[in-house]
Amino acid sequence: MGAITILFGTESGNAEVAADDIAAALAASELETEIVAMDELDLGALTEMDLAIVVTSTYGDGELPMTALPFYEALTDQRPDLSSLRFAAFGLGDSVYDTYNNAIDLFVELMVELGAEHAGDVGRHDASGTESYAETAEAWVRSNVEILSRAADKDLRQAAG
Repeated sequence: MGAITILFGTESGNAEVAADDIAAALAASELETEIVAMDELDLGALTEMDLAIVVTSTYGDGELPMTALPFYEALTDQRPDLSSLRFAAFGLGDSVYDTYNNAIDLFVELMVELGAEHAGDVGRHDASGTESYAETAEAWVRSNVEILSRAADKDLRQAAG
């Protein structure tokens, strides 16, 4: 089984903290991870990944955070074929806003449109809630670990396909 790449986009660092929490929860399930900032990723690397977990906060009035925007714009402009990619998604937002978790919804929509296969439920941390990023991430990983594990297993996917 290959490593799970956790891609994060953040404005103030919260999505990076959540990415670390997701990596820790996956490590507890003996899954290997790599964490990469979206603004440091070459789009071509997406097709080489076994499984990507996209983690982003929503900023301002529903916008993408500063480090996610260039990645999103590159996906939109270059429109790579992502049909070989499986991905999962985890968003951070505040439910007092109408645009709660808008950024992760934009990513899910675009990546599916580009052919990527979405695995598991979209995780959503609510800054208005009482759970920490770690608690929400751990619960999300626990409820999706089998799906994520299967999605990351390229050999299993090739045998099924």
